[in-house]
Amino acid sequence: MPEPMLKLSGVHTHIGEYHILQGVDLVVPHGGMSVLLGRNGAGKTTTLRTIMGLWKASAGSVAFDGREIGAMATPDIAQAGIAYVPESMAVFSDLTVRENLYLAARSGPLDEARVEWIFGFFPALKKFWHYPAGNLSGGQKQMVAIARAIVEPRKLLLIDEPTKGLSPAIIQSLIAAFQELKATTTIVLVEQNFSFVKSLGDTVAVMDDGRIVHAGAMRELVDDQDLQHRLLGLSLDAHQ
Repeated sequence: MPEPMLKLSGVHTHIGEYHILQGVDLVVPHGGMSVLLGRNGAGKTTTLRTIMGLWKASAGSVAFDGREIGAMATPDIAQAGIAYVPESMAVFSDLTVRENLYLAARSGPLDEARVEWIFGFFPALKKFWHYPAGNLSGGQKQMVAIARAIVEPRKLLLIDEPTKGLSPAIIQSLIAAFQELKATTTIVLVEQNFSFVKSLGDTVAVMDDGRIVHAGAMRELVDDQDLQHRLLGLSLDAHQ
């Protein structure tokens, strides 16, 4: 079997006195999109933040492309090829869209060809290129946040609930962008919009109480409503 892009083995994470992750085992293959599902508070965001080193695992292993990264600092993890788009979007409101992307380009000036490639996903960013990011709508800010993460090539992209609060039209734009992006970049997506992930996910893991309780092909979960009810308490169709 080929080495996975990302592998968490027995990962525990404590935040203060709270034991959030309680032995997470997660395997993310190279390529495509892996979706992390689960109710609020199940540990999904904590898993992403632990991978990025924002919160340190108290036990277990986090391996990226065959290399242990659990003890590395967050900037070094990013330098290794992982980008993170938090739920908060975290754009610099007082800076223009261009300046936001410029700050994310670690290796030097913006690659104009790559910027044009990003405009292909998100044409609105070209229109608002010189506008302060704080003046944009929530959906447009989400586009800026994702564009910042991919302004340079990344091996792995971690994205936390990108469709939260967005209009159906913006969500359709994200679907088209992710369909193309996942062909060149491995994506781990935390999402509550099941209709959105049904059309995009290749593999899926379901979390509950700080553990992975199911992992497999997305198609298996989509086609099995009994499995949906058992794992999620409802069918995916109820969320369309």
